[in-house]
Amino acid sequence: MTTEVKRLIRVRTEKGATFKRDGFGKKRQLSDSWRKPRGQHNKQREQKKAKGALPKPGFGSPIAVRGMHPSGFFEVLVSSVKELDGLDAKTQAVRISGTVGDRKLIVLQEAAGSAGLKVLNVKTFKTRETKPKKVDAERFAGAQKKKDEKTSQKSKISAAPIKKDATKVKPAAKTEAKKVQAKTAKNSAKPKAEKAEKPADKLEKKATAKKAAAKPKVKKAAISAVAKTGAKTPKSGVKKNE
Repeated sequence: MTTEVKRLIRVRTEKGATFKRDGFGKKRQLSDSWRKPRGQHNKQREQKKAKGALPKPGFGSPIAVRGMHPSGFFEVLVSSVKELDGLDAKTQAVRISGTVGDRKLIVLQEAAGSAGLKVLNVKTFKTRETKPKKVDAERFAGAQKKKDEKTSQKSKISAAPIKKDATKVKPAAKTEAKKVQAKTAKNSAKPKAEKAEKPADKLEKKATAKKAAAKPKVKKAAISAVAKTGAKTPKSGVKKNE
């Protein structure tokens, strides 16, 4: 950057004025961005003292320095490596777009540095130091031995020829299967016969119960007859001759 450019940049800063809209400090919703006053009795439009300056010819910066970065370079917005081609490193500087990710940004910064272009918004990345993991030698050796043993066993199994049984199923096995089925059929038929016999058993039990209930009634009738006659019966139950 030449001395003339430096001087013009200094003039630009001295001449520069900040234009603020009227009433930006009275209401919170009003920003200080410039709006032209249009009121009939507006004091700023009438250019009363201490009401703020209006944009006029004379406040502009010198043409040679207009739009130039304070560093003395003209900015060029870049978002890919192809856009770096054809840029002049003496008069132009690069500003990387904010939409570019970190991975692509690193590539862009390296490409701009190799081309001799200045990057106005350089971003530094911290590299994490990866510490080497401590490995127990004995444990590692034991695990390695186990792995080797497993692989050797698998290789032996795969190398051994598989013997196929040449013997076919004999016809005797079919006859045995038929016999087993016949036995199971007989066993399943037996419980039905037992069930059929059960009603006869029930009738027999009922008859015996009736007989047992009838005997005590005869004895009671004999005792009542003796009591009426007044005769005594011996222990044996037979009457004595008078």
